[in-house]
Amino acid sequence: MIHYTTSMKVFVDARWTRTNYHDGISRYGTCLIEELQKIQPITVLIHDKAQLNLLPKNIPFEIVNHPISWRELGLPRTLNKLGADVVFSPLQYMGLFGRKYKLILTVHDLIYYRHPKPPTYLQSHVRLVWRLFHLAFWPQRLVLNRADTIVTVSETSKQYIIQNKITSKPVQVVYNAPSRLNIKHEKPKKKIVYMGSFMPYKNVETLIAAMELLPEYELCLLSRISPAREKELVTHAPKDAQISFYGGVTDQEYAKVLSDSHALVTASLEEGFGLPIIEAMQEGIPVICSDIDIFHEVAGEAGLFFDPNSTQDFADKVHQLEKKKTRDDLVKLGKVQAKKFTWKKSARELAKTIAEL
Repeated sequence: MIHYTTSMKVFVDARWTRTNYHDGISRYGTCLIEELQKIQPITVLIHDKAQLNLLPKNIPFEIVNHPISWRELGLPRTLNKLGADVVFSPLQYMGLFGRKYKLILTVHDLIYYRHPKPPTYLQSHVRLVWRLFHLAFWPQRLVLNRADTIVTVSETSKQYIIQNKITSKPVQVVYNAPSRLNIKHEKPKKKIVYMGSFMPYKNVETLIAAMELLPEYELCLLSRISPAREKELVTHAPKDAQISFYGGVTDQEYAKVLSDSHALVTASLEEGFGLPIIEAMQEGIPVICSDIDIFHEVAGEAGLFFDPNSTQDFADKVHQLEKKKTRDDLVKLGKVQAKKFTWKKSARELAKTIAEL
């Protein structure tokens, strides 16, 4: 039995928290913080007080440098002075040299080694470093091997890390988990929903091209998108296809769109977890997803899988879900599967990892 200790001074890096709406990393860190603080005392690191808008109320905090500032090199000295015993980061990027505390870093996936295009919101010089960093595994090994333990968000990602010998340190799984959307269900319409980024590996082009085989359906693309990327994707749209770009939605708007949808869909070629899948299943929305390892781990028997390179296979699965029994069975299985992933369970795993250090 693991005995969680309240005597250690534990810091959680919350500097990737957004100030007005969550992205994936922001939500992962914040939800873990919410549950972890119920198990043991923690202090979060922020670089802007506006980040407290999305963090738990009255959480103890310290203001330090921005994580991509040159001052990051001095962060370990700051944390040493603050008396840190253990520091957890929801990413693998953090000042390392000179630390006197135990360090846990997170690797969500290895996607960017096969798809090296960096997120567009990063500054140009950061995008350059990002590309250089992902040209080979050795820079990652150099960073991770200076930590004490590595956390990742799925067994699939853990196996990829081990197979590619990314680190010699222990690797623990602290699962991602869904947040409640509280959907008020309405009669399903011929509407399929995509929630996620528009990075090339997300393979949204296949969903768009498949609409030629689904003229009676509307494809709803919910996430924020740059005008240039939208223009690029529109070139793949069949004539007269029903495709709607929402340009970003709130959680309430997301719930509204899902409430009368036929299914949540994704044709992604790579993922570290696949949060929209588990969120939809939790809310009783069927899921049609790529036939890849991580989605089998997350969706289990509740997923309706298709070849992500086949528009015909995708369209066939959309039509297959029109059968009431198929839909009812998948909804039931989905709700059971979603219960396997909770932030409470994940926080306990993280607390266990901290205690073992």
